[in-house]
Amino acid sequence: MTAVPKIVGVIGGGRMGAGIAQVFAAAGASVTIVERDPAAGVAALERVGTSLRRAAERGKLTGDAAQVLDRVGLAGEVADLPAADLIVEAVPEDPALKIRVLAAAEAVAGEHTVLATNTSSLSIAGLAEGLRRPAALVGMHFFNPVPASDLVEIVVGPQTAEAVRDAAHAWALGLGKTAILVRDSPGFATSRLGVLLGLEAIRMLEEGVADAESIDRAMELGYRHPMGPLRSTDLVGLDVRLAIAEHLHRELGERFAPPQLLRDKVARGELGRKTGQGFHTWEVNR
Repeated sequence: MTAVPKIVGVIGGGRMGAGIAQVFAAAGASVTIVERDPAAGVAALERVGTSLRRAAERGKLTGDAAQVLDRVGLAGEVADLPAADLIVEAVPEDPALKIRVLAAAEAVAGEHTVLATNTSSLSIAGLAEGLRRPAALVGMHFFNPVPASDLVEIVVGPQTAEAVRDAAHAWALGLGKTAILVRDSPGFATSRLGVLLGLEAIRMLEEGVADAESIDRAMELGYRHPMGPLRSTDLVGLDVRLAIAEHLHRELGERFAPPQLLRDKVARGELGRKTGQGFHTWEVNR
C-alpha cells in the first residue's frame, strides 16, 4: 500500500477542503479541488498557495511551495474529477448536502476508490444510505488548521470495509498525522468531548463566572490545553459549533443543549475568526 494515494479529489475548497488538498499535495499526491463557482475555485487555490508559502517560510514544508501547488488543480463539477484513489468531501455540515455530494462522487469513483467524509459529527451509516457501495465510505475527520494539526480521526461505519478502514488509516499516517480509530457514534470522540467542554465554557461566560480570556487561560495554563475552549469555538466557527451541538442535543440529550448566548451570537453574525468577532476579536484576512 502506498504511503498516500496517488490521485485525490477534494470536494469543497473552503478552509478545511483547501487544507486537506494542501497536505495531500505536499505528501506527493495529485489533487483536484471541486468548486462549482469559479471565483471560489480561484480563492481555494490562493488559500492553498498562501498556506504553502507560509509553511515554507517557517521551515515546515519539504520541497518547493510552487512545485507543490502545481500538483493542485480545479474542477467545476464532481463529474469532472479524474479517476481517483481517494475522494474526500469537505462541504458544510448539512446531511442532505453531504449525501448528494457523496452520491455524485460514487458515480465517478472506480471500483477501488475510497470515499471519505470530513464530517465532524454526522453518522457515517446515515451518510452511506444514499450509496450503492456503503462499504467504500469512511470518516476522515481532519482538524483546523489541517496542515498544522497532528490528528486525523478515522471513523468506521458499520458497513465500512476493513480494507477501506486500513487504507484511510495508512494514508493519514503517510501525511505525518496521528490517526485514531473511532466507532461511528454521535460526535465520535473528538467533537463529543470538545463540544461539551465548549458549551460549558459558554455557559460560564453567560453566567458571569469569568470573562472569555480568563476561561480560556484557565484551560491553557491549568490543564495544558494548547487553546482555550472559547478561542477554539471561534476558530471552528460559532455557526458550525451550534449546528453540531444541536445534532448532539437531538442524539444524546440535554447535556448538549446549546446555550442562549451561542444562539444569540450566531444570530448577530458573530461567527468567530472568519467574521472578526466571536468570543474574542480577530483580525480578518481579506
